[in-house]
Amino acid sequence: MKVVLPGGTGQVGTVLDRALTAAGHEVTVLTRRPVRTREVGWDGVTLGRWAEVVDGSDVVINLAGRSVSCRYTPENLRAMMDSRVDSARVVGEAIADAARPPRVWLQMSTATIYAHRFDAANDEATGVIGGSEAGVPGYWAYSVDIARNWERAQAEASTPATRKVALRSAMVMSPDRGGVFDVLLGLARLGLGGPVAGGAQYVSWIHDQDFVRAVEFLIDRDDIDGPVNLASPGPLPQRDFMRALRAARGVPVGLPATRWMAELGAFALRSDTELLLKSRRVVPGRLREAGFGFLYRAWQPAALDLVQRVTLSRAGRLRRVAAEAESGRRT
Repeated sequence: MKVVLPGGTGQVGTVLDRALTAAGHEVTVLTRRPVRTREVGWDGVTLGRWAEVVDGSDVVINLAGRSVSCRYTPENLRAMMDSRVDSARVVGEAIADAARPPRVWLQMSTATIYAHRFDAANDEATGVIGGSEAGVPGYWAYSVDIARNWERAQAEASTPATRKVALRSAMVMSPDRGGVFDVLLGLARLGLGGPVAGGAQYVSWIHDQDFVRAVEFLIDRDDIDGPVNLASPGPLPQRDFMRALRAARGVPVGLPATRWMAELGAFALRSDTELLLKSRRVVPGRLREAGFGFLYRAWQPAALDLVQRVTLSRAGRLRRVAAEAESGRRT
């Protein structure tokens, strides 16, 4: 199977690229800074020679978009909007122009499209789209607008021969350096992994192996299109989420943080408190209805697996460094 990954150099792209390549698929990554032989340059805005790899491919999985791990300044919010909408639009143009268009286009979206709520879970059929909640910062509505426009750009693309799926993904938890799990584990290791602003806000998540399996499932299921929630069936309050992570890491205590402390921490990390404070209670309604089986339905075993994989990865890096040092001494 020929797979094209626009924006495939980030955390989620790395997870998919690694898994799909290991499964024997031919993966081409579109990136602004190509380095490897399987990478092709593009700008995420205009059609170019990169569109040739879309023509004749089987699957396009568009992950392009400016990282949300930044300060939500007006400039950064606009960059988040433009990078998502422009890339979805131009991918649609490439598919529309293709003589042999892909059979399916999976477009990254986000679980942030749903409302900040505590009372009930959001699935695709009954979930409440956000943007009009009371008592939350006004700029949170802009994040919902980004998600709406992102999905609209895909939906409005004229690609009649290509099935389209919008991946409303929760946070993808993987052991990779620099990913969201790496950041949360680092906080827990430092004793800072306690409840934030009371910790009642829900955290929706998906284990990286289930994320890959869900993507493969959706590629194979010709009867599924439109928005699909990629989230585990077990979202949980932030205080419980971090308690389970601390237990997996063997850290007995996590200092709590007030809202203003979260503001300071987010500023230091060059991030934003929406990522910490918005309650994302999202469940995978359509995946469950279609019979998809999760390997990790609950967070505690998922956290244990991820911590173990981080430990093994770091041990492997240390062994390689030691072996290289020993080889250097012998020569």
